[in-house]
Amino acid sequence: MTTAVFPGSFDPPTYGHLNIIERASRLFDKIDVLISVNPDKKCLFTEKERFNMISELTKNYKNVTVHCWNKLVVDYCKQTGAKVLLRGIRNSMDFSYEFDLSLLNKSLDSDVETLFVPTEQKFFLIRSSSIKEVARYNGDVSAMVPPVVAEELRKKYCQKAD
Repeated sequence: MTTAVFPGSFDPPTYGHLNIIERASRLFDKIDVLISVNPDKKCLFTEKERFNMISELTKNYKNVTVHCWNKLVVDYCKQTGAKVLLRGIRNSMDFSYEFDLSLLNKSLDSDVETLFVPTEQKFFLIRSSSIKEVARYNGDVSAMVPPVVAEELRKKYCQKAD
């Protein structure tokens, strides 16, 4: 059984993330969506909120499971026996960053291979930071995130305004 790990902060989960998950679910026996928990990174959503959103969005994929992890991604791969890391890329800047990261991961565990999955063109401009900025000012994010995420963004920013 081939397991692929798709790590990320998913703050928030986007249609671009879901596109990678959906396509990968057809290529691999099992996909572990790995929500990276880094206490040094300031996220809008808590670990539990991100877990709940991704779990809801992937519930119809029988071969996709969602996990939270607060260590190195390659350590997760070692623990689970996964040999493939999936990384979504939108442009050459993403590729440059992800390529360097793949070299680091390879130096940490030579058994883990990184596969780059270019996002579909309609998702090129979707960035979590841009989504949060648009949502902060009550803009329409419906083309960038699923309805459940748009609602959570609305609630989060309404709370901050109070």
